[in-house]
Amino acid sequence: MSESTHARIPAAPPRQPLPLLQMILVGLQHVLLMYGGAVAVPLIIGQAAGLSREEIAFLINADLLVAGIATVVQSLGIGPLGIRMPIMMGASFAAVGSMVAMAGMPGVGLTGIFGATIAAGFFGMLIAPFMSKIVRFFPPLVTGTVITSIGLSLFPVAVNWAGGGSKAVSFGEPVYLAVAALVLATILLINRFMRGFWVNISVLIGMGLGYVLSGLIGMVDLNGLAQAPWVRVVTPLHFGMPEFHLAPILSMCLVVVIIFVESTGMFLALGKITDREVTPSMLRRGLMCDAAASFLAGFLNTFTHSSFAQNIGLVQMTGVRCRYVTVMAGGFLISLSLLPKAAFLVASIPPAVLGGAAIAMFGMVAATGIKILQEADIADRRNQLLVAVSIGMGLIPVVRPDFFAHLPLWMGPITHSGIALATLSAVLLNLLFNVLGGAEREAMNQRAHLH
Repeated sequence: MSESTHARIPAAPPRQPLPLLQMILVGLQHVLLMYGGAVAVPLIIGQAAGLSREEIAFLINADLLVAGIATVVQSLGIGPLGIRMPIMMGASFAAVGSMVAMAGMPGVGLTGIFGATIAAGFFGMLIAPFMSKIVRFFPPLVTGTVITSIGLSLFPVAVNWAGGGSKAVSFGEPVYLAVAALVLATILLINRFMRGFWVNISVLIGMGLGYVLSGLIGMVDLNGLAQAPWVRVVTPLHFGMPEFHLAPILSMCLVVVIIFVESTGMFLALGKITDREVTPSMLRRGLMCDAAASFLAGFLNTFTHSSFAQNIGLVQMTGVRCRYVTVMAGGFLISLSLLPKAAFLVASIPPAVLGGAAIAMFGMVAATGIKILQEADIADRRNQLLVAVSIGMGLIPVVRPDFFAHLPLWMGPITHSGIALATLSAVLLNLLFNVLGGAEREAMNQRAHLH
């Protein structure tokens, strides 16, 4: 983070708690940004399983509850769980393809998905101590490449939102673009002309203005709000006892490995943003929390959970690095899971409003990766090739989602994740060029020096 950013935010030194009002507002920003992604997974799986609107609403509430609990544990840290950094948790998109397929399998359905989620969470807790040792394979060259790829892979989501969302009757209408532009312009102007507290909540102010404008021109849909209950408690095993089938379990275990790879990149990215070195023990606690959240999720009627990349951009954007902000956000998610009317209001935020904010924040993630790459020997041709190929691999599912359509179905969690492809490519190419080829390069340098 630049010195100028520190100067703009004197009220938020590294990891120091904010005043209560600021903490509430910045925490609310985190919730508003990740809410759409949090509810998308249960919405997709509920529709694939043929559930009624009421049961899909229950799935969404269950997901918010687990996301809130996992966010609090991940940020605050409880025993061996939690990386103790400002992390937001939610249902992972890495498993969507596999779970949609499971929903259509005879004899599997939702209870089979929940059983596979429980088994995969348990598997994740077993392998987390071993996965945490891979942090040494993430030097600045790899970390910067992965973080840049995270930002680039998220950016199409921001553009899709800004154009009105995938369900827009006429994508890219000027009214959608105007709302997104208003939100983005508000954020930029606040960051240019305001200081301290106002910068911390610039995203919230921009989204608030965008929501008001959207309401005035009829873009906010509140149909169904009156029918939503005031309070609804999520009960465990609502859909029945989980069932355990070998093929779905193996598929979800692979998903957990991919989630761990993605989360490792995100944890390292956040470590760079918050000026903290992510040690193997911290990484182990973070991955253990990911796995434990998935284990719990299966009993509470929801799906595999992971850290949310988009919220890393908000940490960079606001400069607020205090983990108690995301603890507060986790409390909001738990409250929303119990208050369907409040959750309904948050869900009514038009995609164009989210898009205006996301363009700035997702771009900030990529900018952070570029900044980290400056610490590496990027003048070396082989390192340039590593960055080029890895970012290119990460963009394949973004540019052409059906590129790997003819590969085996079990590879879906890898081939559909740009973050996973970029991470695997960067790690393997770094091993090839700089670890296995390190001795050869040193010998060549010595010979050149002697001549």
